[in-house]
Amino acid sequence: MAHLGEVRSGRGRKPVIPQSKIDEIVDLTRNSRPEGQTHWSARTMASKVGVSPAQVQRIWAARSLKPHLVDTFKLSNDPRFEEKLIDDIGLYLNPPEKAIVLCMDEKSSIQALDRTQPSLPMTKGRAETMTHDYKRNGTTTLFAALDVATGKVIGSCLPKHRHEEFLVFLKTINKEKAWLAKNPRFQLHFTPTSSSWLNLVERWFRELTDKALRRGAFHSVPDLIHKIEEYLAAHNTEPKPLVWTATADSILKKVARGRVALATIKQN
Repeated sequence: MAHLGEVRSGRGRKPVIPQSKIDEIVDLTRNSRPEGQTHWSARTMASKVGVSPAQVQRIWAARSLKPHLVDTFKLSNDPRFEEKLIDDIGLYLNPPEKAIVLCMDEKSSIQALDRTQPSLPMTKGRAETMTHDYKRNGTTTLFAALDVATGKVIGSCLPKHRHEEFLVFLKTINKEKAWLAKNPRFQLHFTPTSSSWLNLVERWFRELTDKALRRGAFHSVPDLIHKIEEYLAAHNTEPKPLVWTATADSILKKVARGRVALATIKQN
């Protein structure tokens, strides 16, 4: 009778990790790195503090800590950042009447990469394949202008990205837009330094890369240009405008928080 109610060794609920150990894991994750490495993994952290990798993963997940991921981040040092930001977003949210707003930029040095072997097609249980190595066949530069209202894109591939090519592209736009023949003028608005994310055409460049370039094989620069023009024509058959929703105030608040965080890191 004396042994009734006792839990045999190895049975029952395992003891939870003490709060001090959880705090140690969180502190190490945020404020240190494993020796010779850039970031913690669940296994390296588990070995460091003496718990299981699964326990480390649960602690990270509960606190939205993701040491295996990294995002790009840079604050603009443009002295006219706020002025340009408000101006650009005003064109998106409250465009001028009887005017066409075009977001223009260049995607420079697009490489015509050819794979060293043909790709194998997708089959059941296996994704399409492509070789890890490639052959470089030259580059081209794409100048593009996105019509904010319609989503249509005017594009032209040129061999270089000097100011001469930029002026050639402006003439291309002038031919495409009939109203400019009667009103031959451009009102230029500039994005702040290191703030290409403000330019909606950059989002279209991302779609071009994901859908037409990254998995492509191009035997020559003319072949690359043809594929870009093919994607451009397909896009313009059913263009959809890219809608900007963020206000200037909301962005400026995020930038202010970022500057405070950056200043704190510099002080430390």
